[in-house]
Amino acid sequence: MPSAKILESKKQIVAELTEKLQNAASGVIVNYTGITVEDDTKLRADLRKAGVEYAVIKNTMTKRACENVGYGELASVLNGMTAIAISQNDAVAPAKILKEYADKVETFELKAGFVDGKVLDKDGVIELASIPSKEILIGKLLGSIQSPLYGLACALQAVIDKSGEAAPEAAAEA
Repeated sequence: MPSAKILESKKQIVAELTEKLQNAASGVIVNYTGITVEDDTKLRADLRKAGVEYAVIKNTMTKRACENVGYGELASVLNGMTAIAISQNDAVAPAKILKEYADKVETFELKAGFVDGKVLDKDGVIELASIPSKEILIGKLLGSIQSPLYGLACALQAVIDKSGEAAPEAAAEA
């Protein structure tokens, strides 16, 4: 039987993880087996740059935190060597970065995740990773707004040019 001090410490970890999960935009659970120290260091640096928190937490504690938040479906993937990446702001960043590493390292595996309160399976995480970044989406939106306006401006200029040519001819005939 664990001592009261250890039990209290575990309860605190679960409470902190529960809070992080509740406030998260998204999260991804991975099996990190087979990743080298060098790759792990680079992975953590990339995740940190993107504002993603990455941690290895005991499966039982992660399971309890997930159940507290309503992600009980994730319990089935919480076995073996798992880590969780949580993003508070960017819903795509954890999936995108971790998928990149899963493609490089054969034994590093995406297991499941969640986004906006919805649990995703492995395929859902891969689909989430394929979404373009926020900057690219904004650029596409601005481009699609700009294109019709540019066409309208060209059409109006053509009308002005044409009516400007007709005015001197009309003046010459009179």
